[in-house]
Amino acid sequence: MRFSDLLDAVRRSPHELAIPAEWAQGRASFGGLVAALQYEAMRAQVPADRPVRSLAITFVGPVEPDVPISFEVDVLREGKAVSQVLGRAMQKGQVVTLVQGSFGASRRSEVVVTATSAPDMKHWDDCQELPYIKGITPEFMRHLAMRWSIGGLPFTGNKSREMGGWVRLRGDVKDEPLSEAHLLALVDAWPPALLPHLSKPAAGSTLTWTIEFVQPLLNVSTLDWCKYRVEIEHARDGYGHAAAALWNADGQLMALSRQTVTIFA
Repeated sequence: MRFSDLLDAVRRSPHELAIPAEWAQGRASFGGLVAALQYEAMRAQVPADRPVRSLAITFVGPVEPDVPISFEVDVLREGKAVSQVLGRAMQKGQVVTLVQGSFGASRRSEVVVTATSAPDMKHWDDCQELPYIKGITPEFMRHLAMRWSIGGLPFTGNKSREMGGWVRLRGDVKDEPLSEAHLLALVDAWPPALLPHLSKPAAGSTLTWTIEFVQPLLNVSTLDWCKYRVEIEHARDGYGHAAAALWNADGQLMALSRQTVTIFA
């Protein structure tokens, strides 16, 4: 199933969905997809004139592929401009993912501060792509393409604090405007920035994730390449803390991200 097919499915019925194994990441489903599906269920409960400003995501446990999952939503508060919403992904009677979202309408303000410049990168045609290799790379990578321009690939012993490059959906992609749900997948597609520091394969996963969206969204298509960079701010005792950003190809900021990751090595 394409990414767009799964988004359509959760919009139709958020309580009757199973994520196919082709979207797996080891024994779990791809976290960026799980977050995107939960976001879509939350989006449906909020007025359309209140775009999402930020999401705080906790991956409580692995979401099993091909097992029914329910995306529940509670609207905690609706103020004059801001809605606070809580989402719970439930599987086998257990919470597997929690998402707290803040949705806010635009308001007048005298404060205007432009984003810092995007990093310079080689053109995507000149960058090395991490290929999908069945049985070696995560299954979900058949649906997403990443091309390295900064730092090293996972398990290459590269000690850079930064990692990044170009990212987009791959395969039979439906040409449609890039939404917040798509941005969740594009940002989370990248492996933990600590993995290039290792010289041999080891498991790593996201523990908590906060992402903020620059509104209004830019006019970007699901077929377009986007620019991603992450920086490790601290790592020790099996945990790492990293901050990232996503821009369009012209260097306009679209999202800011922060993750706490665990590394089992």
